[in-house]
Amino acid sequence: MSDTLSPGVLFDVDGTLLDTNYLHVLAWWQALNDAGREGVSMAAIHRAIGIASEGLLERLLGETDDTAEEAHSRRYEALRDQVTAFPRTAELVAAVADRGFKAVLATSGKKDDLEWMLPAIGAEDGFAGATTSSDVDAGKPSPDLLTAALDEHGLDPGRTVVVGDTVWDVQAAERAGLPCIALTCGGISEAELREAGAAEVYDDPADLLERLDESLLGRLV
Repeated sequence: MSDTLSPGVLFDVDGTLLDTNYLHVLAWWQALNDAGREGVSMAAIHRAIGIASEGLLERLLGETDDTAEEAHSRRYEALRDQVTAFPRTAELVAAVADRGFKAVLATSGKKDDLEWMLPAIGAEDGFAGATTSSDVDAGKPSPDLLTAALDEHGLDPGRTVVVGDTVWDVQAAERAGLPCIALTCGGISEAELREAGAAEVYDDPADLLERLDESLLGRLV
């Protein structure tokens, strides 16, 4: 069956391809205060970035909060003009595709977010598709997003790698039976990412691109 499936790379977006994690931290901090949920530190919020919104709120507050979630959307939209891709991100996506991988976005963002995420990444032609939180019931660290991406895009689990930046990406990958290449550009240390189970750790997309041939991706195809 694997002969009919393709090798793939499942790319997280926030903190991995786009330098957005700290913008999300600020937006969530503002949103929690807007909702009367003062007292949650930015450090605590940063540790939860990468979890889908409901799970993030449950981690921070012990419960969901629709008012805070709506406020985050509003606060983050006001910051979106400051979103930039990490250096050489588009080149990395193109290089992965050139090596025969299907490059797929697997993001905790919503489907509507692709309308601005893809232009911000600048590599629309390099992606074979995308799977978002709109397509699954449970976000990271649940494996649902990744397993759905495997099925939707015809990827071979034995030749597919996750690229992410948080321990939640690593945990989701492990639960999906996939190795994870982790990047520290989202603000999580190499030690924490390795302790979570990352197969390899690089600084950012440019670092992974420079070392692509020696990486796990270079050895798969």
